[in-house]
Order: sequence, then structure tokens, then C-alpha cells
Amino acid sequence: MQDPPLIEYPCEFPIKIMGHTRAGFAQAILEVINRHAPDFNGATMDMKSSKHGKYLSITCVINATSRVQLDALYQELCDHPMVVMVL
Repeated sequence: MQDPPLIEYPCEFPIKIMGHTRAGFAQAILEVINRHAPDFNGATMDMKSSKHGKYLSITCVINATSRVQLDALYQELCDHPMVVMVL
């Protein structure tokens, strides 16, 4: 007997990406997100700087359609040289 899936697709799925604050970080993240979730509206990105401004966190809520989509997105984000952490 198989366990039921933890996520039922499609669904809204938040992804938090953290990196060093520098020019082009948000645009680079938006490009990666759009490759995997083309219906994502970049205007909905939520950006917050760390207390001392060294890091920038970006939260994107995408319309997740499958586990394969999420795995590919997480992998590309984790492999990106500007990304420190993905949650």
C-alpha cells in the first residue's frame, strides 16, 4: 500500500531563495523561476534584505504542477552561483 502524496497538484507553492545582495540577483532568480513556471508573475516577488543588508531573500509563490517541475526548479536554483540557500 502506497502513502498518499504529500502535495496535491496543481497548487500554490512558496519558494524562498537567499543570496548575497548584489546587482542582478533578483533578475537572475526571476529568469530561473520563469523557465520552470512560465505563468509566474514577477510583480508578486517578495524581497527582503537582512538586518545589515548583506543578504537578500526572495519569496516566489508559483503554481506547482508536478513533483518533476519542483525538483527541476530546486535543482537549478541550488546550482545557481548567486544562490546561497533555497527553502
